[in-house]
Amino acid sequence: MEALKNNIKPDNIPAHVAVIMDGNGRWAKKQGLNRIFGHQHAITAVRETTEAAAELGVKFLTLYTFSTENWNRPSDEINALMDLLVTSIEKETPTLNKNNIRLLAIGDIDRLPRSVAARLQRCIDDTAGNTRMNLVLALSYSSRWEILQAVKKIAVQVKEGDITLDAIDENMFSKALCTADMPDPDLLIRTSGEERISNFLLWQIAYSELYFTPVCWPDFGKKDFYEAILSYQNRERRFGKTGEQMNVEI
Repeated sequence: MEALKNNIKPDNIPAHVAVIMDGNGRWAKKQGLNRIFGHQHAITAVRETTEAAAELGVKFLTLYTFSTENWNRPSDEINALMDLLVTSIEKETPTLNKNNIRLLAIGDIDRLPRSVAARLQRCIDDTAGNTRMNLVLALSYSSRWEILQAVKKIAVQVKEGDITLDAIDENMFSKALCTADMPDPDLLIRTSGEERISNFLLWQIAYSELYFTPVCWPDFGKKDFYEAILSYQNRERRFGKTGEQMNVEI
């Protein structure tokens, strides 16, 4: 694994990596276990990925933790997930502080159970001064929800005369999103072999590199993260331009 890490170019680390953590339920089913066991084993993958990202110099790591669509799952699973989520975050907060990692959350946080939201906020507050990396949890999040909220926010500003229609541009729209203070993801990773975006950061990943791995999330570790980074570094990012244009700019 160290040999793999040593092949990573330190001058080409993505500033923002987003991850769709998929396959917990299927992983558990293969083990003959309940889906909840898959979610419990996923904590190790979160820890290893966070450590690997911080060690390499990634500034933002966004994890798709709970989507708005997940509210449609059985209530027993949702309750277990919520308890597991907040308990795990509380247990990891001292480690986040030790490693100088700041915790953030994006999404419809008001929809979370009040006690869960309060405990989550305490952890966010406890790590607010950390500067090495931002660990962003997308909770009760979906991109369509986020885009609709941004549209409504801008529409109110137009209605109240604070801005004109001509003032609305990509930059203004980006600032109305949950990720207003973050760079767009350079790399999006999805585990478990599925190759779709699942309503995650649709606006922000317009020019992100996409990386799909068959590894289910509970088995995802530092080695898998390094492989994703190496794949990213072996690609030519053109942002709609030609390779020749990019070489001239460099």
